[in-house]
This record gives sequence, structure tokens and C-alpha cells, in this order.
Amino acid sequence: MNVYPAIDLLDGRVVRLERGEASRATEYGSDPAEVAERFCRAGARLVHVVDLSGAFAGAPAQRPVLAELIARVHAAGGRIQISGGLRTREAAEAALAAGADRIVVGTMAVEDPDTAAELCRVHPGRIVVAVDARDGFVATRGWRTTTSIPAAELARTAEAWGAAALLFTDVARDGTGRGPAVEATAALQREVEIPVIASGGVGSVEDVRALERAGVRAIVIGRAIYEGLVTLEEVLAAC
Repeated sequence: MNVYPAIDLLDGRVVRLERGEASRATEYGSDPAEVAERFCRAGARLVHVVDLSGAFAGAPAQRPVLAELIARVHAAGGRIQISGGLRTREAAEAALAAGADRIVVGTMAVEDPDTAAELCRVHPGRIVVAVDARDGFVATRGWRTTTSIPAAELARTAEAWGAAALLFTDVARDGTGRGPAVEATAALQREVEIPVIASGGVGSVEDVRALERAGVRAIVIGRAIYEGLVTLEEVLAAC
């Protein structure tokens, strides 16, 4: 199983939200580049970065911070995956041109599927589609809008486009540490051949092992590391 430590950025600060709500942010530091380097030193091969300010604004909002993160992660021998606010082709192409190894598109996949499909075609292996779900239906626009699209339907569509992977988040569990949506994530993985990355609710090494036993092939983990419930080294060793 691949393990991707997460850095969520809000106004240049490292934070974690609970259930995607900006009003429920906990700050964990003001030097995201140092955090990213620490993750790489611990053995992470890819760091997952979320521009929360961009997600809420609808367009990338922290380009200088992201540029520094890209440079520092690459200097440390890692790769970087960026998400948040990438809702147009111009924004997506700019993130890739800035050095992001992979980018994540979510709202675009629902509201502008032709562009999402074209990005997957033009940039094979570099486009991840976010499947953010609330009660089984896709949520967009920073999780503030719930659509009528079943998560499994978007997953199959993204695979047909040629997406590199799917990032699946159960919005109700994100940032809570009360356990991941093991069955829902595993069920989505059974729908597609491309990897499904589990995100949200991981709070222990046993959570990681439960996902691995269920056939999930990658995870994003954040709050559990920041709050000392697990170390990244422990999680990597368990996989």
C-alpha cells in the first residue's frame, strides 16, 4: 500500500479541517516546506498537498507557497501531488508546469468533464480525480455542494478517461480520526482497476491495516500524524 502524508494549506499555514469546514480548522504549523521535508526524510515517496484557500476561492490561491513546496520536495527526492481550486484547464496546466508531479481535479470532473477527460489524455499518469462523497453522492466546490451523481458513477467515468487514480474521501469522516470508510472505499476499488486512494478518518496503524486487508491500494493520512497518534515511520512500516 502507498502512503501519502497530507499537508493542508490555509493562508500559508498547515492545518486540518474537520469535515471540510473552515470554521473547524486546527493549526499545526506555519512552515509547510519544513513539514514536507520531514515527511520525505521519513520515507514518503509522494506528499499530498491541498490548497484549501484555493478550494474555497475556486482558483489556486497560494502559488508562492506551493512553488516552494514543489522545490523543497523535489530537492528531498520526493514527488508532490497538488489539489484545491484546480477548476479550469489553465489552472491545471499551470500547476503541472510549476512542477507538480500529479494534480487532483474534483469539481472540474463534474462541471467540465470534457476538460477533465482531455487533461487525462494529454497528461497520462498525472491526473487524479477526486471522488468526494457525502452519503454516497459526489460533493463539489470545497464540499459545499452535494450533487446527485453516485460516487461509483464518477469513478467509472474517470477510469474511462484514463485517470491515474481516484482520491476517495468520505466527507463525514475527514479530519475526525474516528476511522476510515473501509467498506465504502473497498467497494469503490472493486468498481475500477485504477488505484483508489483512501482519505479521511485514518487514526491508527490498525486503520491502515484494515484498509490494506480490504484491498485498498493507497492512503492519505494527516491529522493522526500531526497529533501524534501514529508516526509516518510506523505507518510506512505497516505497509
